[in-house]
Amino acid sequence: MLYTGLDLHRSFSYITTMNDKGKIVGQKKLPSNGEVVEFLKAFDETMEVAIEATPSWYWLYDWLEEEGFDVKLSHPLKTKAIAYARVKTDKVDSATLAHLLRSDLLPLSYVPEKPVRLNRELLRYRASLVKIQSGIKNKVHTILAKNNVNHEYSDLFSKEGMAFLNSLSVPENYKIALEGYLLVLETIRHEIKVVSRRIQQLAQEDRDAMLLMTVPGVGYYSALTIKSEIGDVRRFPSAKQLCSYAGLVPSTYASGNSCYHGHITKQGSRWLRWILIEAAIHAVKRPGPLRRFYQKVERKKGGKVAKVATARKLLEWMYHMMKDGKTFTEVEKLAELLSKGEPVNSSGLTGR
Repeated sequence: MLYTGLDLHRSFSYITTMNDKGKIVGQKKLPSNGEVVEFLKAFDETMEVAIEATPSWYWLYDWLEEEGFDVKLSHPLKTKAIAYARVKTDKVDSATLAHLLRSDLLPLSYVPEKPVRLNRELLRYRASLVKIQSGIKNKVHTILAKNNVNHEYSDLFSKEGMAFLNSLSVPENYKIALEGYLLVLETIRHEIKVVSRRIQQLAQEDRDAMLLMTVPGVGYYSALTIKSEIGDVRRFPSAKQLCSYAGLVPSTYASGNSCYHGHITKQGSRWLRWILIEAAIHAVKRPGPLRRFYQKVERKKGGKVAKVATARKLLEWMYHMMKDGKTFTEVEKLAELLSKGEPVNSSGLTGR
């Protein structure tokens, strides 16, 4: 058995291959392309390959896996910590990766299936378009403010509002900028519609996404984002572990006999945390156990903490929805019974 550490960069890669005794049998710097795969195939021996989770790992991971290699994706932060403790270096290079892999000490990152990764790309693309759209709208508002232009439109970018903007009489240079912004805005709006239709189609084909859409305020985009950021919910033994993965649990500091809880860890996907907090804000608008939970926390710790705590509670519910195939209403009813101390035939909703 051979063990290879691959320090992947945008234009080149460092490769170190060692045998099961730790002897380096191959080491090379190659362009980050097919030469890497060909170099490893030349060993013609069973091999495990470790790649650090960088922004560009996707293509090489998939290629190596298709060629039959056993590929491991290392967790960057945990790998660095273990490397420092075991190898006495904080530089996670190819030799360090190979050594940790051979010693069975390599902390791994979860690798979603390829369709899930592709969905993530589409969802994040839509999010980036919406962000650009907001930026363009702000630019238009700035032009109006600089020219002391007032309006009475509740939605300045409605059909009527756009007609008003196109008819404005402002100095020529402002007019050029305004027309340009409006042209870009129309293009982005069209693209958002195209992407949204595709997202709707994908969500309708996904059982978990359809269950998540039974949560009040959760639409196609939010549902598919939550599902794609989590992946297969069954990989989490409990709702509590899913919340930890999402970075929605308090950080813990231990000193002597004392234990302190701080802000949430914010580890994991920021996209997942963001969409869950948005979903929680919508969910608490209707009467029910979630709203009562939010109000209880808000009275004690304020609105900001209450939003995060409710997002965590909602994620616990979503865990059981996806794991057990339940709708939001079914889970909500179970939570109501549990809150009243009534016995229910349920294994969860308490974070276990």
